[in-house]
Amino acid sequence: MPLHPKGSILPFHLHGKGHGVLQTVNIEGSPHAIRAEGHPAFGGKESAPSPLDYALGSLASCNQVTTFIVARDLGISIGSFSIDLRAELDNSVLVFGAEGNPNFSSVTLDVVVETDASDAAFSKLASEVERRCPLTQLYARSGVKVTNNWHNCRLAKVVG
Repeated sequence: MPLHPKGSILPFHLHGKGHGVLQTVNIEGSPHAIRAEGHPAFGGKESAPSPLDYALGSLASCNQVTTFIVARDLGISIGSFSIDLRAELDNSVLVFGAEGNPNFSSVTLDVVVETDASDAAFSKLASEVERRCPLTQLYARSGVKVTNNWHNCRLAKVVG
């Protein structure tokens, strides 16, 4: 059962502090912190993932979490989940000040999921994940061309 009833708002509070292109972000109410450094093209020394890496990693992870939520709703059993994500970012706006959108131009997600779903049920799962994943929608609604390629791999039966 969800911890929050339908329609509730989940609060988030983070605090970042750093120098130059290196920053640590603490998550309020959590023992976790995120250390991020600008991409080497922007002056980073590769001592931590870049904020862009985290943004894309969050998109991949959010798709996996959303898949498990939607699968539960649809009564689909899930085994392994893998995702290969590719993205393109033109740094003309960010680095050189050109006019335009500094966002990623495209993101492609190749998703392979082990399920017990029929082809029709898997298609419904994929479309619902695309619709319900907050980060997929954040990217898509900000103008990024998001391409999702979903592949159903039959769930191996557990022998016991």
